[in-house]
Amino acid sequence: MEIIRICVLGAGVMGHGIAQVCAQAQLEVKLVDVEEELVQAGMERIRRFLDASLERKKMTKEEAGGVLSRIKGTTDLKKATEDVDLVIEAIIEDMKEKKKAFRDLDSMCPAHTIFASNTSYQSITEMAAVTRRADKFLGMHWFNPPQIMRGIEIIRGEHISQEAVDAVVDLCWKLGKEPAICKDSPGFIANRLLQVWRNESFRLYDEGVASFQNIDKTFKTAYNFRMGPFELGDLVGLEVALAGSETMYRELRRDVFRPARCHIMKVRAGDYGRKTGRGFYEYG
Repeated sequence: MEIIRICVLGAGVMGHGIAQVCAQAQLEVKLVDVEEELVQAGMERIRRFLDASLERKKMTKEEAGGVLSRIKGTTDLKKATEDVDLVIEAIIEDMKEKKKAFRDLDSMCPAHTIFASNTSYQSITEMAAVTRRADKFLGMHWFNPPQIMRGIEIIRGEHISQEAVDAVVDLCWKLGKEPAICKDSPGFIANRLLQVWRNESFRLYDEGVASFQNIDKTFKTAYNFRMGPFELGDLVGLEVALAGSETMYRELRRDVFRPARCHIMKVRAGDYGRKTGRGFYEYG
């Protein structure tokens, strides 16, 4: 089962990057969102990334043009999915919205189409249950930014077929990514580990042990991380990170996953990070 034609649902922070990576691997991509403005915003982000690659001489002008020519932005989901081999969903982290999207997709897509959700925390098995293709439904969790991060988590739903898993794993290698396979479990691998050190870092700040700047600095200088937990939270979106913490705490009932007070208050104040111009740090 070879994946050639791909539809990415959601042109936002993750979706536009996923579409670009697929197009760079010579694949045909449809980038879909609910409004033309959102589609064009996603395409503009791709253009800016490619322009930066040209400036750094990471890509030729012809290569950048080829990438753009293989991505078709649209708001017409039915037309975008009429002959696709794989749909990658990258919309908001809301189970109701994801279920609705997959119900609609299930009625539109060919029988052979594989469904993949880019969710960071939500149950793949629960999403798959609203479709008639649970054997072709899995998680494909990319990391931010998709164009740079080389890992992808492949999450097996309860009824997924080995054929579908193999097809998506093969695709990952074609995209230049390294897949890690796991069972459907809260937070999968990466975010289950991430929640522990992020929550404890936030609690250190709550307790006044150190400033958030010094906690971030320690992670980078002691462990060679590119970002500390506060910087990463601001990048991902603190409201997204809080939803993840709440999901993990609700599912696993372990105190280590309970959200820290400073995190809760930042979200209540509407300070989500880079997207709002202020999180733990301030952005111009």
